[in-house]
Amino acid sequence: MKSLMRRRPSPAMIVALVALFVSLSGVSYGVATGFIDSREIKNNEVRSIDIRNNEVRTRDLRNNEVRGIDIRNSTVQGRDIGLNTVTGEDVREDTLQKVPSALLADSATSAGSADDVKTLKIIPRTVQPEAASGALVLLEHGPFTLRAECRPNTTATSAQITLQTSEDDSGARSEETNAPVFDASNGEQIMAVIQDAAGGERTMDFRHITAIAPSGKTLTGEFILLPDAAANTCTFAGHAALGG
Repeated sequence: MKSLMRRRPSPAMIVALVALFVSLSGVSYGVATGFIDSREIKNNEVRSIDIRNNEVRTRDLRNNEVRGIDIRNSTVQGRDIGLNTVTGEDVREDTLQKVPSALLADSATSAGSADDVKTLKIIPRTVQPEAASGALVLLEHGPFTLRAECRPNTTATSAQITLQTSEDDSGARSEETNAPVFDASNGEQIMAVIQDAAGGERTMDFRHITAIAPSGKTLTGEFILLPDAAANTCTFAGHAALGG
């Protein structure tokens, strides 16, 4: 026994024992001190079950490292996206469908009929004296001729608009005429009459006039009539959409 105690361990034995102690107690030491770094964790060994729920935060993620493959499909919702941040460049256009109003537009008849409107006729302000030689032609379209005339009488000045057709079975309507059907032989049809009494308050009004011919020619518009008994004049203006 005394001979065994006299024998001291060699330096190599001491180094080996220290290494063995460190290898056996390293992790336990880290746990005891409350400090474990990546050196104590084997690569690819930490799993989802080892992480407490709701403990991984933004500061734990490297910027620009979370990608589409890391997000479950159909889990990103509107509340996860900032307001007014999705733009046209973010949307694949060939996947979009028409909104309901656009679907209805495919069958809208007004769009087709708009092709038939060839001209918007603007009638500028035109002043005609009483008893002028001949009526004023406001517009001509197909078989239709729309004229204006300023007629005097003993008590008032009358601003008048008439319509004439060269095509039988034409139709027209205004406040003064209730949808008459007339022929070329019927001559001018009175479509609007506004009177201004002498010495009284001046009068102005407008009339909505529409007309259609069997050939498909149409006109529809609004016309202003302003007779002036004091000046012995009548003023006319308006506009009309001409079709067919």
